[in-house]
Amino acid sequence: MESGRRTVAELVAGRWGDHRPGLWCEDRTLTHHEVAAGAAARAALLADLLPPDAEPHVGVLLDNTPEYPLWLGAAALAGAAVAGVNPTRRGPELARDILHTECRIVVTERTHLPLLDGLALPDTVRVLVTGIEEYDTLLAPYRDAVPDASRRTPGDRLLLYFTSGSTGAPKAAVCSQGRLAAAGRSLADRFGVREDDVHYVCMPMFHGNAVIADWAPALAAGAGVALRRRFSASRFLADVRACNATYFTYVGRAVQYILATEERDDDRDNPLRTGFGTEAGAADAAAFERRFGVRLVEGYGSSEGGAAVQWTPGTPPGAVGPATPGLVVLDPETRRECPPAVFDAAGQLLNGDEAIGELVNRAPNPFEGYWRNPRADAERLRGGWYWTGDLFCRDADGYLYFAGRADDRLRVDGENLAAAMIENILARYDGADAVAVYAVPDPVTGDQVMAAVAGGFDPAGFAEFLLAQPDLGTKMAPRFVRVVERMPVTATNKIHRALLRREGVRCADLVWWRPPGGRAYRRLTPEDLEGPLVSPRGPSYVRRQGLEPRTR
Repeated sequence: MESGRRTVAELVAGRWGDHRPGLWCEDRTLTHHEVAAGAAARAALLADLLPPDAEPHVGVLLDNTPEYPLWLGAAALAGAAVAGVNPTRRGPELARDILHTECRIVVTERTHLPLLDGLALPDTVRVLVTGIEEYDTLLAPYRDAVPDASRRTPGDRLLLYFTSGSTGAPKAAVCSQGRLAAAGRSLADRFGVREDDVHYVCMPMFHGNAVIADWAPALAAGAGVALRRRFSASRFLADVRACNATYFTYVGRAVQYILATEERDDDRDNPLRTGFGTEAGAADAAAFERRFGVRLVEGYGSSEGGAAVQWTPGTPPGAVGPATPGLVVLDPETRRECPPAVFDAAGQLLNGDEAIGELVNRAPNPFEGYWRNPRADAERLRGGWYWTGDLFCRDADGYLYFAGRADDRLRVDGENLAAAMIENILARYDGADAVAVYAVPDPVTGDQVMAAVAGGFDPAGFAEFLLAQPDLGTKMAPRFVRVVERMPVTATNKIHRALLRREGVRCADLVWWRPPGGRAYRRLTPEDLEGPLVSPRGPSYVRRQGLEPRTR
């Protein structure tokens, strides 16, 4: 364990001379030494290419290829910062990300070159295309470079990674070498990572999860890294076995996609010890452990580093973990601490209206701000405290329960509900491969509950299922159910809730609904859409805006 090293540059340089296999991707294997040498060569190239008057920022527009960790290491050695560019962004949005982070160099590959065609980028932005002869020729003079970490400090900026807010353009969170190195050491210690372990990186490396929770702890412990160019549920187990992976991370629906693959008798014959991530849900985590013999450790951590909650032995079912000193649940309006959550014997939250609030860290924390976004900084650090933007409740014993993003709160008949808690209940429905819960406008005031269900859906069976759930509150049952073939997700496999909310009941998919006072679900028709029980704006508004109902 590289416990004495405080910068990522030191961790990268520390692998010099280590000739064990250290990086696998498809049919290519590099030793730890070759990774350190490759990072040193790119760092030397970077020093010559970056103008002295420019911010030392490099945009990396790559899939999970060996070039990604090599450029992360290069930036660390050169005192530069990597801006992870999201390949699912397009046109002006993509150009905005590159320009906002002031990248003078963009490293990409031929696959993604069409994304840059026609972008309004200034001539001062240089594009390096990996995997071609010109790129190899450019690197050739630097092949003998030796990694030097002597001039790097823990405060050197290393990452500018985009986080998707509920509104506005994505914000680029800053992460220093010291914070990333410390996070890697902490996770390596927590999970007992050894030098002979292999971390399987299948989440996209432009996102903080793959770099902070997967690559960094492997680097801190001297463990190997195996890359999957893009996440593939069907290849997951084969990859794990091929590279002898012991650890992986996940976000969003990735676990559900793996569970949806064909089950085999030898699924438990794999080298994995641990999976670490968020949003798998208790039901899917249990199913994953039964099938693969691997415990999933759910954690909570704000992407910006301002707050974290870790599971500990004794954590009640449904809870994320205990609140550490400084973590409180506050009413964002009054800034007062919310009363403890009260659950009945079935696990139903009885006082969600007053117990659910925003998780706030009042203790010192490592949040390092957003790049050139003082308004976002001020929103996150209100009153000197770190406001996560996430909803939680806290029980009398101090355990925290995740209740969704702040914009996932629903107000139904004057009562506050949390989408995440309803989702945890609906996830038990046998016909569902994935479930998302979100708010749609109520015709009179507040919200109605809508759910999107991927997989099989039987309206009568679903209504019976709801009646059988002892912890489903009287206002939690979905008014509308959208049946989707596949859940819309973001590039990081998180459910695209903003899209679902935006489309609401007027979507291209089949929608079932439960009229007020009834328990049975029936198909939502164009006539229903223009009626007063569904549309808060009336039929004239629908026609005027060109929002004619669509069914399939």
